Amino acid sequence: MTQPSLPELLHAAVTAVGGTERPGQVAMAEAVAEAIDDGAHLLVQAGTGTGKSLGYLVPALAHGERVVVATATLALQRQLVERDLPRTVEALHPILRRRPEFAMLKGRSNYLCLHRLHEGVPQDEEEGLFDQFEAAAPTSKLGQDLLRLRDWSDETETGDRDDLTPGVSDRAWSQVSVSSRECLGATKCAYGAECFAEAARERAKLAEVIVTNHALLAIDAIEGAPVLPQHEVLIVDEAHELVSRVTGVATGELTPGQVNRAVRRAAKLVNEKAADQLQTAAEGFERLMELALPGRLEEIPEDLGYALMALRDACRTVISAIGSTRDKSVQDEDAVRKQALASVESVHDVAERITHGSEWDVVWYERHEPRGGAAYRHSGASLRVAPMSVSGLLREKLFTDRSVVLTSATLKLGGDFNGVGASLGLGPEGAEGDDLPLWKGVDVGSPFDYPRQGILYVAKHLDRPARDGDRKDMLDELTELVQAAGGRTLGLFSSMRAAQLAAEDLRSRIPEYPILLQGEETLGELIKNFAADPRTCLFGTLSLWQGVDVPGPSCQLVVMDKIPFPRPDDPLMSARQKAVEEAGGNGFMAVAATHAALLMAQGAGRLVRASGDRGVVAVLDPRLATARYGSYLKASMPDFWYTTDRNQVRKSLAAIDAAAKQAD
Repeated sequence: MTQPSLPELLHAAVTAVGGTERPGQVAMAEAVAEAIDDGAHLLVQAGTGTGKSLGYLVPALAHGERVVVATATLALQRQLVERDLPRTVEALHPILRRRPEFAMLKGRSNYLCLHRLHEGVPQDEEEGLFDQFEAAAPTSKLGQDLLRLRDWSDETETGDRDDLTPGVSDRAWSQVSVSSRECLGATKCAYGAECFAEAARERAKLAEVIVTNHALLAIDAIEGAPVLPQHEVLIVDEAHELVSRVTGVATGELTPGQVNRAVRRAAKLVNEKAADQLQTAAEGFERLMELALPGRLEEIPEDLGYALMALRDACRTVISAIGSTRDKSVQDEDAVRKQALASVESVHDVAERITHGSEWDVVWYERHEPRGGAAYRHSGASLRVAPMSVSGLLREKLFTDRSVVLTSATLKLGGDFNGVGASLGLGPEGAEGDDLPLWKGVDVGSPFDYPRQGILYVAKHLDRPARDGDRKDMLDELTELVQAAGGRTLGLFSSMRAAQLAAEDLRSRIPEYPILLQGEETLGELIKNFAADPRTCLFGTLSLWQGVDVPGPSCQLVVMDKIPFPRPDDPLMSARQKAVEEAGGNGFMAVAATHAALLMAQGAGRLVRASGDRGVVAVLDPRLATARYGSYLKASMPDFWYTTDRNQVRKSLAAIDAAAKQAD
């Protein structure tokens, strides 16, 4: 029997989802199919509008081996499971003569825990459990959320938090969910046979395509115990986020609140001597956390080192004691014990990691302004430890025994894939070695005509931005650009403080243009309101650089206040930069410039989201035009028509605004 051709399969899938076949999508599907057939590794840059999900799903389904697809955002996970996969599977079924199964798999805390729901939540202050439904006033927001969760538990087939609409607060969800460490296990839990998390894992074992998130992929790689079923192909979408997500999973944190919670949970389950030892160690740690320590701790101060060792040893004693002490007077003792053990083990592991002092870890102290009165005075004090780099971990755990495809609209930085490749633990493209996986990069382009659809404008005449300095000339420029564009502006700022200052300033200068500010409403509401009224502007920081998809006339001007280099006092970034320099490399280009290039590529990508979009990306930082690294940053962005002529840009914005009004 003749095997169906890839173009035939792709055409059927694209038709089924109501899309349009594009040359870049065809090129991507061919490259992915070749990589899977050869068991090779591939980095694919596919611009917005390419249709990259079908570009990897079709060859993966055609190959017939088990595939894991990991994404960074919930929106893409839902698109894959609710739209792309069902339609693609149905379209390919008559041609492939099989109907591949697919499933979504997330971390355990994303699923409703029936034991927590029906038996109650272990509380910190007393033995036993309490009924969260009785404890919360039915008229309170928490009480209403909990009652809705109880009703929802009888209706839901998945127990997946993301299937609950509208959602509930984190506080409410924490009352009905458990972490993997807190879980009793299916064989020991009275509700094991009905468990939503276990059902999701069973569905994943039977599926040919498993959709998950970067965090679970990181946990699967880092913790050794497999979370994902065995698979032959791994596809990482939104791959520009992977290093950041893996770093987040590999970061440990220790706070006084967390330690005191562990003390309370363990106190009634262990002998008095063990409880007192942990209490004393917690008090010593808490006292030191009240001091003004420096940011990065290249060496652990002696008194902090002693406090952490005391905490580690006390936790070890309590862990042993919890295992040997039983108290039948405690209601649902196994659940109470499991939660206490999870809390103490978490504290122990971070304290042990910091005291062990690996040269590959970065340790730092953070203190934020208190969010309330005395009860919250420690809420911002934390000790954190993160890997200097995750490249070695990814090289060892990700690129072994399977074909890996990584794709995003922004993987080529400065004109090639090597910068992103290095962050993933890969050598230069085409290089081979004993521990260097062989890979290649493919840029399939974009369906958009960037030089005709967009302008990249650099305000070369402005003063060079100083850190936290007053930038009146930048605000003057921003005001004129917003007026020329008739609103329609997405303002991407390097800090929340800068976004707030700009919003306050422009609200007083040009009140006829509404300025929405990140943090004043939920992100979803802000984007909805921004898209609804073309005269509106939306200002914000990091999540807006990557999280806004507003095609059409509401977003015709994207402004970046300055090049988004990491702050000089960022402990992790500065440590990574220093490590590169000590190894003889260019730390600034490898870390700071790469970080900025990725954000600028993502930010500039907010402008053109459809074939009819027109507009300007304005960078109000002259260094993009004058500094030597400017060409590297520009080469990372879409290939817009480039200018530093302010008058020409104002005329272009006014013309685009006039055309949009006429179309309305």
